This record gives sequence, structure tokens and C-alpha cells, in this order.
Amino acid sequence: MLNFIAAIGKRVLSTLSQIGGIFILLKATLFWVFIGPFIKKPISYRNIFQQMVFEGVNSLLIVFFVTFFTGIVLAMQSAYQLAQLGAEMYVASLVAVAMAREMGPVLAALVVAGRVGAAITAELGSMQVTEQVEALQTQALNPVRFLVVPRFIALMVMLPCLTILGVFAGMVGGYLMGVFSIGINSGVYIDITFKFLALKDIYTGLIKSVSFAMIIALIGCYMGLNAKGGAEGVGRATTVSVVTSFIMIILADCVLTGIFFFSQM
Repeated sequence: MLNFIAAIGKRVLSTLSQIGGIFILLKATLFWVFIGPFIKKPISYRNIFQQMVFEGVNSLLIVFFVTFFTGIVLAMQSAYQLAQLGAEMYVASLVAVAMAREMGPVLAALVVAGRVGAAITAELGSMQVTEQVEALQTQALNPVRFLVVPRFIALMVMLPCLTILGVFAGMVGGYLMGVFSIGINSGVYIDITFKFLALKDIYTGLIKSVSFAMIIALIGCYMGLNAKGGAEGVGRATTVSVVTSFIMIILADCVLTGIFFFSQM
């Protein structure tokens, strides 16, 4: 019994330590983003653009297809229920609002967490176990400034862009299903889509995407910089990074959705 309690306590302390470490990393990252450029030479734009290409441009196709087919599925499922009420035309508004507020940001974030978050952890973890990070420190180069900040800035810029693409792709998928399968008039579908899609739906999704980008970047970098135990440790850190990012994305989505929901009441 005592061993069981001790194991739980050890796990809780380890989790709290990781949460504290992530917040310390966030503080250091924000320092180098907003204050660091006035103290030392600004971060190389070339490094940031390279990360933007890797994290954003190279993720375009997978985000597009995931959200496109999700829009199709969402249209089919909602049409089945709405048909019983004689309201099939409102498939358009349902797909548009659901993609803008919820499905677009979350699906884009999960795809990026699985692809980019894992790559960040694996890359920084390999540098950590091969002592390349220590080599930077011996040259008086701050690892957060040179390794974390470019990835953080790139993801904060590119994930909202991917979210916009995902929302558009989902709406296109819903449009194709609604017009060519369900039989809704094209003009009616487009009119109902923009009649019920409000500006708040758009910026709600963008705010979520910025929050998700911060989560993915910080967890990926933290797990990578704290990897231990050679190649096996890097693999373990990558797995923990992806799983933790998924859980935190869903949790953050729940919290933000609750905030926006109760702010309307």
C-alpha cells in the first residue's frame, strides 16, 4: 500500500515539475521574443523562415485533406438528422460554424502536434543527448534563443494560417456534398453559409489556434531539451510530447469554448 502511494506521489511531483519547467520555458521564450532583440542581435529571420516552411508549408496538404474529408462527413451526418425536420439546407450553416469554431482549429492543431511537435522533440532531443545543446552553452549561446524562439514564432504564425486553410477546406467539402449529393441549390447553400457565419466564429477559431500553437511549441521544445538516455530516451520523449500535446489541446479547447460560450450569456 505504501509503495502504491509513493508511486502516485512520485508521479504527481514529476508532473508538477514538468508543468513548472514548461512555464519557465515560456517565460524565457517570451523574454527573448519581446525583450531580447533590444539587448542582443535579433534572431535570424532565415531560421524563422526555415521553420515556417517546415512547420507550415510542408503541412498544407495533410491539413487540407483531413479537414476536407471531415467537412464531407459532417455534412452527411448532419443532413441525415436535419432531413427528418425538413431542414437539409441548414447543413451549410452547421458545417461552416462547426468548422470555423471547433473542427478547423482542433484538427489542424492535432495534425501539427503529431507531425511538427514530434519532429521538434526528436530534433532537440537528439541535440540534447549528443551534447550539442551543451556545446551551444559553452559558446555563450542561449539554447532558448537559438533553438526554441524560431520554432515558437514560426508555429505561432503558421498554425493560424493552417487553421484558415482547414476551415476553407472543410467548407468546400461540405459544399460539394450538399450540392452534388444532398441536392441543395448552390446559390442557396452559399447564401445560408455566410448568413449564419459571424465574425466572432472566425476570431474564436483563430484565438484557439494561437493557444494551440503555444502549447505544441512549448511542450515539444521542453520534452526535447530534457530528453535523456540516448536514442531510447529521445523516442520516449517524442511519444510523451505528442500524447501530452493532444491532451492539452483538447483541454485548452474545452476551456476556451466554455469562456466563449458563457461570454455570450
